[in-house]
Amino acid sequence: MTEPEPDGVDRLLLEESAAHAGRRTVVLDDVTGALSAGLPDVQGLSCDSLLDERLVAEVVPDVPVGAWLDPELLTGAQLVVARLPKSLAALDELAGAVAAYADPDVVLLAGGLVRHLSRGMNDVLAGHFGQVHATLGRHKARALVGEAPSGTPGRAWPQQERHDAEDLTVCAHGGVFAGTGIDVGTRVLLEALDRLPQDATEVVDLGCGNGVLSVGVARALPRARVLGTDVSAAAVASTLATAEANGVIDQVHAIRTDGLEGVEPGSLDLVVCNPPFHRGTALDRTTTPHLFARAAAALRPGGELWTVWNSHLPYLPMLRARVGSTSVVQQTPRFTVTRSRVPTSRKVVAAGARHAEQLTWD
Repeated sequence: MTEPEPDGVDRLLLEESAAHAGRRTVVLDDVTGALSAGLPDVQGLSCDSLLDERLVAEVVPDVPVGAWLDPELLTGAQLVVARLPKSLAALDELAGAVAAYADPDVVLLAGGLVRHLSRGMNDVLAGHFGQVHATLGRHKARALVGEAPSGTPGRAWPQQERHDAEDLTVCAHGGVFAGTGIDVGTRVLLEALDRLPQDATEVVDLGCGNGVLSVGVARALPRARVLGTDVSAAAVASTLATAEANGVIDQVHAIRTDGLEGVEPGSLDLVVCNPPFHRGTALDRTTTPHLFARAAAALRPGGELWTVWNSHLPYLPMLRARVGSTSVVQQTPRFTVTRSRVPTSRKVVAAGARHAEQLTWD
């Protein structure tokens, strides 16, 4: 087993947790494995991200893993050690779950880099805990401490918002990108969905988020089966809730998985996607080229990848190289919608050292 390398937030949380030794501990959103490995009395782990969950499982395989913010996992917890989420809504949902389900004597210890902390985080915690304070800063990090929980979960999750112009009700859990709103890029892609291939029946919404695209595709293609995939448990739950709220739950399913993992090669007619993707507080575009190639492998010959992206990004040549013939469907000053079609004749070539896979076209 490789020893995890703690970052500054991990080191601070491990040091602060020493004052609470002997308490039954639950860890939320461990991103390195250092918290789960370094804390005593850990009774369970819960991560929103499947990638984080798998990383920790490799480091500490014996730690019980529960569903995201699972009441059963939190029940009886006397110390909850968490990475502070990037949004106040996500923190509100997390703090509400801890306050409602953990031990009445629980201490919530939530840490983050100083540059990512805001006064609003204290206010959110104060809505769920009678006592809130911040630790001294160390390792470029600081922790917020919540004690004396209210015993109630606060706002009901997922939240929902009606968008009359799009005839959409959007549902979202706290940690989902764009929340109950409609992302600007997604809105541009929605406007082009009437041009989707009408014979497409096997469709994936890659990185489904709050489910807006999944619902839009289901409406545009009434005969299609739409599968939303996302590494985030909050996103999967949000997509299913949005599909239910808009009357297309019979067409839309969603699963927590890494990209197109588990999808049979050459089985899809259509993939829709709105990259880039976020990881914690950071924008992560490193996964995008890999996902384009994976989408190409999952599509049948002649299948299509529809995606929207910031117009300044170098995705057009990337799509042509990794997927196939690519045309611009719609463009605004900020966003470009493209359609890429997999050639009807192709072969997959084994990867070299630089790429996970390379596609060549006959």
